[in-house]
Amino acid sequence: MKNFKTFYLIAAGLLTLTIAVTSSSQMTSQKDSAQAKPGSDWDFNATIIEACSCPMFCQCYFNSKPASHHGHAGGGDEHFCKFNNAFKVNKGQAGNVKLDGAKFWVAGDLGGDFSKGQMDWAVLTFDPSVTKEQRDAIGKILGHVYPVRWNSFSVAKDADMAWTAESGSAHASLGGGKIAEVVLRHPAGSAMADGPVVIKNLKYFGVPRNEGFIMMPNEVEAYRIGDKAFEYKGTNGFMITIDIASKDIGGM
Repeated sequence: MKNFKTFYLIAAGLLTLTIAVTSSSQMTSQKDSAQAKPGSDWDFNATIIEACSCPMFCQCYFNSKPASHHGHAGGGDEHFCKFNNAFKVNKGQAGNVKLDGAKFWVAGDLGGDFSKGQMDWAVLTFDPSVTKEQRDAIGKILGHVYPVRWNSFSVAKDADMAWTAESGSAHASLGGGKIAEVVLRHPAGSAMADGPVVIKNLKYFGVPRNEGFIMMPNEVEAYRIGDKAFEYKGTNGFMITIDIASKDIGGM
């Protein structure tokens, strides 16, 4: 996946995400929502287990279109980047709403040419433990993490989400793997010394800070439901911890 300078000029992604999240049928009752309101000041630190259909390492971070998938999993000669991003919030707050520990999943496809910040589709799924107030705040924040336009953006029915990260591997699943799954593993012999392979000083979308891309190709990355289901093995994968706050956003 890829960030561009033009992303900062696009506000439509934020609006789309906020509307979609606040309209989700899986939100808690109005009584619960009255107990807390997301404030205008927020901060968000999360780790993402991420994988996509591109070869390792995803060229989307350096180009305006994904890799060609000629003969790749039936992809023909198309350009696309079909991804799964499994989030776990390490620490965060929006007004008086705590976001610590919230888990959610974004799956989709960047499409064939995103030079103008126009992506194809995405689906956001929350773990059932995420409250309405947290969803409202996360929807707002995601619009700044991914400040893009989507041809199609939707919020799916809640699904139980598992998320585990270790020094040499990571595993995330949605609905016990029946909905989506990512398995990453650090390749033996790829590093010059002990520890993971990390790419530093590479920007992640609209996020001003990250701790580096921890490189781990996927053993599988799959979104298994609906007419846009996909599955890839041995393609791009990494973990990344991102940090962003309302003070980073101009005009907030």
